[in-house]
Amino acid sequence: MADFEVGVIGGGPSGFAAAMRLWDQGRRVCLIERGRLGGTGVHNGALSSKTMWELSRDYRNACRRDRGYTSERVEVRYEAVCEAVRLATGAKVAHMTRQLRELATPLPDRPGSITHLRGIARFLDAHTLHIEDADSGEVRRVTCDHVIIATGSKPRLPTNIEVDGRTIMTSDHIESLQHFPRSLVILGAGVVGCEYATIFANFGQTKVYLIDRADRILPFEDTDVSRLCSNNLERKGVTIHHKATLVEMRNIGGEVEYTIEHSGGGRETIRVEKALISIGREPNTAGLDLGAAGIVLGPQGQIEVDDTRTKIDHIYAAGDVTLDIALVSIGEIEGRHAAERICGIAGKSLAYDNLSTIMFLDPEVAAIGINEQEAQKRRVGYRVAVYGYTLVNRAIAMRATDGFVKLLVSDDDEMRILGMRALGVHASTTIEAVSLMMQSGRSARELAELLHPHPAVTEGLQDCVRMLMGSSIYKPEVFRSDLRLSRVSYADAPAKNGA
Repeated sequence: MADFEVGVIGGGPSGFAAAMRLWDQGRRVCLIERGRLGGTGVHNGALSSKTMWELSRDYRNACRRDRGYTSERVEVRYEAVCEAVRLATGAKVAHMTRQLRELATPLPDRPGSITHLRGIARFLDAHTLHIEDADSGEVRRVTCDHVIIATGSKPRLPTNIEVDGRTIMTSDHIESLQHFPRSLVILGAGVVGCEYATIFANFGQTKVYLIDRADRILPFEDTDVSRLCSNNLERKGVTIHHKATLVEMRNIGGEVEYTIEHSGGGRETIRVEKALISIGREPNTAGLDLGAAGIVLGPQGQIEVDDTRTKIDHIYAAGDVTLDIALVSIGEIEGRHAAERICGIAGKSLAYDNLSTIMFLDPEVAAIGINEQEAQKRRVGYRVAVYGYTLVNRAIAMRATDGFVKLLVSDDDEMRILGMRALGVHASTTIEAVSLMMQSGRSARELAELLHPHPAVTEGLQDCVRMLMGSSIYKPEVFRSDLRLSRVSYADAPAKNGA
């Protein structure tokens, strides 16, 4: 008999969620983590960066002068901000540690157990793991009937730049800074790069430069979304190098000198105090000796899976290590699904069509389903309504009217929701009802007469639907700069029901 029914390698969001679902089903589980529980979902990533974003937004609001009061001597210290972040992440780790401690011993009515081992794991064969204790170096071998690999990812490093973690950094090093840098260049204008540009711009202590190879940031989003976020960054003093190619970046005397080439061919050299590299992430597979288990990596170093299962029937993988979608929520769902497949209770295969996301920018951006540029790329006919936050009572009350809600529905009488984008305060709260309706294939019409609390930002979503039905309270014919109502159709894809 094996030592454990399931071995889970990695104590981040995917691995922890998998272990808990296995415990639900009464399995004997070994959870192996080489570092801190929580992984990037807690440290140097999701929770830590979002905590820093919230703190930066609080600071910026405290400095505002348009709310009927003026705060005197609003001060901020980087070490104090980082301590607040550590308190937040520490609370999460404490929750996880407490649960693992409580579930280590089987209960009379619950035969499951989770043994938490802190160490570095590698495969000896497809069923045997070699685990070296992270502190003492003591070695232990354990056998497992099944294995779930959930080792996450790490920042991708450029081949031509020396990242020392002090002057030229990745997101793993942000909290090790001793003070707000006077100036900072960020290489990469994806979601993570733009989030950190927002954070440092909000605190107002750092001159930020952002190197963007594309002609606009967030190129995967519609132009109106990208433009608003870009304009807000630039209004805060961020310099965005659009359509720029990095030629060279190097450490000179403890500072960073970088040279970019503009689209017209001209080159520019700028010196700043620090640099942040944000060019994506890569799977954490080094040292696992996956070959000993018969697993061959994919072209980008990822573990290839079919609905979380690898080509080795009893070995599964979940989360960032598969390079599916690098989100905490997706990692948790994949970890749970892998556990359920092992236990034989999984339902239908995982689907990512109605994926919802939040980007912590200025303003906050919540997204689900497809946007206009994706619909046009697929030649999908649609109707779209855009409702500006300037007409949303809750946003008006908060003096935060920068943003809008955009809703795409099918170009027919059913008005099925294809996607939504919400930019502004409380944007994420508008997503949940839409996600449920998309999952069940229900018509957007049902949102028109829901009894929302007042005032709430969700009222903007409700009037988006009413605009599509021709019954909104505020009319696009009057508020032309705040409201938009459009239809895109294709001659070779006629709308259903004669619409």
